[in-house]
Amino acid sequence: MKQLITTPIYYVNDVPHIGHAYTTIIADMLKKHKWLRGDEVFLLTGTDEHGQKIEQAAKAKGKPPKAYTDEVSAVFRSLWDMMGIDYDHFIRTTDESHKQTIVQVFERLCANGDVYLGEYEGDYCVSCESFFLNVDSGICPDCAGSKPLSKIKEESYFFALSKYEKRLLEWYASSEDVILPKYRKNEVVRFVESGLQDLSISRTSFEWGIALPKHKGAQKQHIAYVWLDALFNYMSAFGLYQNPESLQVDSSSPAHLGEKMAYWECATHIVGKDILRFHAVYWPAFLMSLGLPLPKHIYAHGWWMRDGQKMSKSLGNVVDPRAFTKAYGAEVLRYYLLRETPFGQDGDFSQKLLCERINSELANDLGNLLHRFLAMCAKYAPQKGINSFTLENQGVAEFVVEHYGDEVKTQCKILDEINSGLIESMQIKAYIEAIWKLLHLGNAMIAKYEPWNLFKNGKSVELNAILNFVGYTLLKVANALYPIMPQTASTIAMAFGQGITPASYIYHIKQNKMFHLPLEVRVIPPLFQKLDSMLIPEAPLESTFEKVDSSDCGKEAGLALVSIEDFSKLDIRVGEVLEAEPVPKSSKLLRLKIDLGESEPRVVLSGIAQYYTPKQLISTQVCVIANLKPAKIMGQFSYGMILASKDDESLSLVRIDGKRKNGSRIS
Repeated sequence: MKQLITTPIYYVNDVPHIGHAYTTIIADMLKKHKWLRGDEVFLLTGTDEHGQKIEQAAKAKGKPPKAYTDEVSAVFRSLWDMMGIDYDHFIRTTDESHKQTIVQVFERLCANGDVYLGEYEGDYCVSCESFFLNVDSGICPDCAGSKPLSKIKEESYFFALSKYEKRLLEWYASSEDVILPKYRKNEVVRFVESGLQDLSISRTSFEWGIALPKHKGAQKQHIAYVWLDALFNYMSAFGLYQNPESLQVDSSSPAHLGEKMAYWECATHIVGKDILRFHAVYWPAFLMSLGLPLPKHIYAHGWWMRDGQKMSKSLGNVVDPRAFTKAYGAEVLRYYLLRETPFGQDGDFSQKLLCERINSELANDLGNLLHRFLAMCAKYAPQKGINSFTLENQGVAEFVVEHYGDEVKTQCKILDEINSGLIESMQIKAYIEAIWKLLHLGNAMIAKYEPWNLFKNGKSVELNAILNFVGYTLLKVANALYPIMPQTASTIAMAFGQGITPASYIYHIKQNKMFHLPLEVRVIPPLFQKLDSMLIPEAPLESTFEKVDSSDCGKEAGLALVSIEDFSKLDIRVGEVLEAEPVPKSSKLLRLKIDLGESEPRVVLSGIAQYYTPKQLISTQVCVIANLKPAKIMGQFSYGMILASKDDESLSLVRIDGKRKNGSRIS
């Protein structure tokens, strides 16, 4: 079966960060997993190079936009090559073939009656290239409350997005996993159900973009809105609406890809949660208008934070994927990012925890098991050649079934878990944890049955049974681990003179075969070295808040006085509680999802469980400090604080007098 896996095309206003690497690693992992299961998979990635923000960034560097985008796009591509990302095509929106597609898309949208000429007057965020109406604060609701909106008024083409509300809702309902995680799907559904406005799809106030043909009496030259431009990369890469003879074919650009459109029949998009709306609302609506197939899956992951704070250059807490790849290796970085946080949730990047996982899980659980196994083979198994040994399997299968039946059942149960569709449902962390259960089983077998004593007592059948069991366990680990750590998995298989292929995956994982052939074992160097310290120096993080000297303030009252300027730094807003649930293992905390009028609800943890039940809070409005830096509590992040008053007797939430619009500011 042909399948397409895509990353977003990355905006080239700056160099790659750890979020870009995370998205691309997930896509590469998914490609390798599907390949092992017998699918023919195409991985598409690239760079998004048009728009006002790019024009401004290039000007700030004193370079023409094309020269600037050439440089930054090359940085992205070189990083993916450095990290061993197995992409099949790297697309750029400055490719001539892509431009052809966008012009033809616009012509067809117009011909379908879904485009009209009008005037856009409202707010625009240059940072995330988004249009907004009725935002009182003047701050972009999609950029974590930090980017100012610009007032614009200009002639624009509009796409009749509102026409597709019903069809979009029907599409969401057609499949349980069309959008994962499911709570992200619920957010998209609520957004569409609240009513869609027609979408401005062109700009006239700057020049860096794809010029559109003039239609319907346009007075100015329009360029394609960056999201209309960017989203169609997923199909322009396969030659959508292109003339094959007009494409230049050279060593760096594949020939016409129109015949490969079959990959689009089963397409999966990997995106960050911040661009889910564009992919789950605008993109399928465009496709519906053109009568083109819709993607099968859209998977949205969370953000990476650091010490509970969003990464930023000003804080000095940005994680450079190139530096970490050079220091620790691409395999280790892949493992940590995929292992650390459940898919969809925000993660907290910690170099200290990265080192701990290297030492305890990679060097100890995995590397030490392989090293001990190879050392025992070298000592107890017949030598076949230099550093090569043969494990005899005569009578081993019968002995294992009779004497190690419990261990065999445990292994079968673990393999069933690995085979249960964990990756298909994007439970990547659980998938890795299942692999580690196999490693724990192998280590437990050695500790329990002590092969050295079996050798000393001349129990050759028992000894061969243990070695074979552990050897086949390692081969199963290698095949299951391949999507997560391809080089490491291949190295383990190489120790047995084998490779990782769809056939080996079927044999070891899906069919769970053991002992059918003698194992040929080769001694290889250790997989991982333990670390004594972090490999990249870390500077202390600076606070984003100014220190206030209150040594002389309010001494008589016992209170620290603050100026109106200090108070104005607090962004207190009205929000409606949409969901409330207890935090596991805590008797005090509730996890609230609060609508603050933003593109998605805020998660706020609050210690009010002893005073309010979840049911009492649903649909009530609360006051939220919205600009607190995120805090990690009981392993979960909280993005704000609700206001309450507490005395010796009880606690009460601070309420407002009468219902107000969610997101309204309190002053």
